Amino acid sequence: MVVTSVEDQAEAAARADQNYNRTIELKAFDDTKAGVKGLVDAGVAKVPRMFFTPPEDISDKTTKPRETQFSIPIIDLDGVNGDQVRHTETVSQVRDAAEVWGFFQVVNHGIPIRVLEEMKDGVRRFYEQDTEEKKQWYTRDSSQRVVYNSNFDLYGAVAANWRDTTYCSIAPNPPKPEELPAACRDILLEYSGQLMKLGRALFELLSEALGLDPNHLNNMDCAEGLAILYHYYPACPEPELTLGATKHSDSDFLTVLLQDHIGGLQVLHQNQWIDVPPTPGALVVNVGDLMQASV
Repeated sequence: MVVTSVEDQAEAAARADQNYNRTIELKAFDDTKAGVKGLVDAGVAKVPRMFFTPPEDISDKTTKPRETQFSIPIIDLDGVNGDQVRHTETVSQVRDAAEVWGFFQVVNHGIPIRVLEEMKDGVRRFYEQDTEEKKQWYTRDSSQRVVYNSNFDLYGAVAANWRDTTYCSIAPNPPKPEELPAACRDILLEYSGQLMKLGRALFELLSEALGLDPNHLNNMDCAEGLAILYHYYPACPEPELTLGATKHSDSDFLTVLLQDHIGGLQVLHQNQWIDVPPTPGALVVNVGDLMQASV
């Protein structure tokens, strides 16, 4: 039996720190073009050091009590344009949610459940297809129509997130079908068309909530651009060491988020991290930085 002292262990840890080269680890991971999904497929039992999130960032989101009197507002858009009283109530709800939370969920938004479910299925098809097939989309060239990689800020962030992401530029210059991945091509086109309609409707409500003409934000071309990002969070062998997404704000006008049944989304409200449990058929709306700067 080998017995080591605390001093020996500390010295070994120090040597390990000296020998660790984060840049080499990042590049080796990036060069696989397989993302976090590739690590899991390879049977990794330990989270690589590049993913170690500072403990204070993890505890900030995981050790606070989950029971709270707060819950993100849910706004029903059914009949919003058919009845003036209903419309006025909805505008008031949007105003309160945007001002107090910066987030709200919408239900009865006009996008069929079938489309939402097929979009989630399409995302899974993309990430769970053969790695060699996915590699054709793997890039760090943000000018490409489709950008698939793991962590857009891989080489600059303090810690990598346990997540793979694909970005698709949809508007104002619509893609040709062949420019999109076959695994989710048809549903991307259908879903994006539905989202553009919803986006214009949300900007009308937000314009009125600000006391402006309903067309104000749409006339500013807020609804003319659309990018779809879809994330994949593989099962993590040591979830206490990393996060799927660190705290951030979105640098756009609006983010419309479709959650799957697993959940995990949290929003910061009154210095508390509040869970946003998945609601069947609902979409989460996040007022982005550009919207706040514009108004």
